[in-house]
Amino acid sequence: MKLALAVVLFALTPLAYAAQPTLDTGNTAWMICAAMFVLMMCIPGLALFYGGMVRAKNFLSVFTQLFAVAGVIGILWVLFGYSLVVDTTGMVEGQLTFNSFIGGLDKALMLNIGHDSLVGTIPEGVFAVFQLTFAIITPALIAGGFAERMKFSASLLFMGAWFVP
Repeated sequence: MKLALAVVLFALTPLAYAAQPTLDTGNTAWMICAAMFVLMMCIPGLALFYGGMVRAKNFLSVFTQLFAVAGVIGILWVLFGYSLVVDTTGMVEGQLTFNSFIGGLDKALMLNIGHDSLVGTIPEGVFAVFQLTFAIITPALIAGGFAERMKFSASLLFMGAWFVP
């Protein structure tokens, strides 16, 4: 019994050591495709869906509203959103602090993201774009709730305020 346990532990020992992450082109290609699919759900998909649910005179307004939401959220994501989501500066294991909920600003404006920085096996820039697509589609889904009921400027202000934590 002890011999069997020793053999199993000896066989699993190499798995305990994490290898240096390397770029995986297959994972990178899939993340780019997945980001494109999510963005396509928002821009033409939701825009046409919500446009079909409103009166004909408001179709262009809803369509433009979703395009503008994508632009506003994209800008806010690059300015500070990505950094607040992924930056672990100030986090301490076992302690509950403000940084346990909101990250730091070390990656604001995507400044500390290099060509060789990886998240798992994909480039960090690809990961940021993939997460951006979900940051765009979430408020775009909310926009369907007030289609034809809110001014364009008020809806953009609401979406920007909604995005900020």
